Amino acid sequence: MRTVSPRKQHSHDDAPDTAGDFARLARLPDGPERRMLRDALVTAWLPMAERIAVRFRGRGEALEDLYQVAALGLVKAVDHYDPARGNAFEAYAVPTVTGEIKRHFRDHMWTLHVPRRVQDLRNRVRHAAKELAQTTAGRSPTVAEIAAHARLTESEVRTGMEALECFSALSLEAEMPGTDGYALGDALGSPDPAYDTVVDRVAVRPCLEALPERERLILYLRFFRGMTQSDIAEQLGISQMHVSRLLSGCFAQLREELLAETG
Repeated sequence: MRTVSPRKQHSHDDAPDTAGDFARLARLPDGPERRMLRDALVTAWLPMAERIAVRFRGRGEALEDLYQVAALGLVKAVDHYDPARGNAFEAYAVPTVTGEIKRHFRDHMWTLHVPRRVQDLRNRVRHAAKELAQTTAGRSPTVAEIAAHARLTESEVRTGMEALECFSALSLEAEMPGTDGYALGDALGSPDPAYDTVVDRVAVRPCLEALPERERLILYLRFFRGMTQSDIAEQLGISQMHVSRLLSGCFAQLREELLAETG
């Protein structure tokens, strides 16, 4: 059985000297000997991959999962490294492993801020489901089984299960399940301009009530009955120009009072 060479001082203290082993790996045909040497190289460089994974802890993913992702990146680096290009393996492996971890966060982690408690529930539920799946062949573990295994309440399990499906935000153009082309954006509301009208009416009401009775009547006839200034003048027995002046005076007074309140 072939093993990798002893460690020596390298760009990192725990980096093994494997240049000769990679050169030999490149010459070996596929078979048991090549697979054994490949596995030995992965094992030798695993501390480096785990060291990279540690840099990403505290971002909502369990460190154990980050180790697994880093190990996957390391396997890819070992499989695709070409010693003939003259670069040291570490120079190739570090960006490969780092890229694999960043890709994991991009594809599987949160696009929105999620409370740490929910993230923790999601991790515990996922691990419990994986472990129980080995003993519940042919079916998925129930909420009650996961709760008992993870020492959670069933409500917490449901929260964690919902979080498993909430890593990324759907496009507003995404079709909603069970509909015929009905987009998510179609279900969203929009600002109702009627609310502004209600606010304006509430704000202006005390000002209107403070006007003389004739001015209030003129405003009512003009804006609620839709009468022209000439019609109002005829009904009140005054000139149309007088009605116009009274309206202008009302507008100026209301505007001044409202601006004073908002100021």
